[in-house]
Amino acid sequence: MKLSRIAVAGGVAASTVLLIAGPAAAHVSVQPVGEAAKGGYATLNFKVPNERDQASTVKLEVNFPADHPLSSVTPQAVPGWKIDITKSKLDKPLEVHGKKITEAVSKVTWTADEGEIAPGYFQQFPVSVGALPEDADQLVFKAIQTYDNKEVVRWIEEPTAGGEEPDSPAPVLKLTAAAEDHHGGAADDDKKADDHKSADTDASSKESSTVASSSSSDTTARTLGIIGIVIGIGGIAFGVLAGRRRSA
Repeated sequence: MKLSRIAVAGGVAASTVLLIAGPAAAHVSVQPVGEAAKGGYATLNFKVPNERDQASTVKLEVNFPADHPLSSVTPQAVPGWKIDITKSKLDKPLEVHGKKITEAVSKVTWTADEGEIAPGYFQQFPVSVGALPEDADQLVFKAIQTYDNKEVVRWIEEPTAGGEEPDSPAPVLKLTAAAEDHHGGAADDDKKADDHKSADTDASSKESSTVASSSSSDTTARTLGIIGIVIGIGGIAFGVLAGRRRSA
């Protein structure tokens, strides 16, 4: 009897843990497609699950970090959703490819037009961003989720120093070590160009060597031909003289 009570109590406790852990795990998050390297460019997916059984998500606002502004933010079109981009003046202009950037995207808002995130579903909102900062290990994107019943959930709490996840955590993007070539491919192109130059140089050297060898062979052949002609003329003259002496 005691064992049964213990088992029932254990089952209730386990169910309680699952019920508590479930909603905490279903929050707005951000994940890169591939890697998000420092100083490079990346495509980010903001994943938005619907946590309510009787309401649908109809709006998402993502605030971009002001302490590390991004010079390029380009959202991908999502069917059934309208996109609004908000820009703000920068206190300190950014210099990108020799140009000064005085404003940057501070917020992107997706509003359901003909679509929505129904209960039991999630939606991803892709955004291409760059250049990622080189002096940070992570970026925090505070997000606000709105339901069609007017409920608003603010995912704005930053991670604590102890590593514990807050009740309403903000999406956090972890940055990886900087790549040698931030844009990807340029270094390979330079290497290929060097290889082509080397190949062209080797081919030119071989061609020059072949021409020189051919020229040398032609000169030798001509010299031997002239010597042969001289010897032939000399032999004919000797024969003529010898015949005249015999006749005399």
